Amino acid sequence: MNFLRRLHFNFRYLKKAPWDSGISPPELLEFISQHKAGRAIDLGCGTSTNVITLARAGWQVSGIDFASRAIQIAKRKSKDAGIRAQFLVGDVTNFKVDGQFDLALDMGCFHGVENRAAYLDQLTRILAPNGYWLLYVIFKLAPLLSTPGLVEAELALIPPQLTPLSRRDGFDKRERPSAWFLYQNIL
Repeated sequence: MNFLRRLHFNFRYLKKAPWDSGISPPELLEFISQHKAGRAIDLGCGTSTNVITLARAGWQVSGIDFASRAIQIAKRKSKDAGIRAQFLVGDVTNFKVDGQFDLALDMGCFHGVENRAAYLDQLTRILAPNGYWLLYVIFKLAPLLSTPGLVEAELALIPPQLTPLSRRDGFDKRERPSAWFLYQNIL
């Protein structure tokens, strides 16, 4: 993991990070309303907004983020909310957990990961058979741009066992193209 990148993210969490709205998105709330609670992991969980939402809906939740400052805040917020969750400071491309998850939530982590193949390998290891991957990405229009984002063609990296169930295209607050995806781990 790039040291400067980790430092940058930790620095952003000294104040309110611009991506940390404190509000769970309607796509997650819709998923929760349509699926029975199970075991979930929030990949790139930030300060735990969605971990708390999932836990309040009866899910057993873990969160991982490489920004230790975000995890410190997440632990405090979760304690204040009266929920139990497991938090890990780590790299989403290589971490250890016991068991598998019925839901892997990713709101903006995958499109910022440098080694997407390692991320997808890790995801297929931790996602239970018939488990879901709820993914939000921002697209970039040119592959050589240094900004975070996914080029549409990079969706081909997603292994075929992760079957796409839905896609909702839109734009983020900065008018960049984005999309919500729901995949299911069909073995």
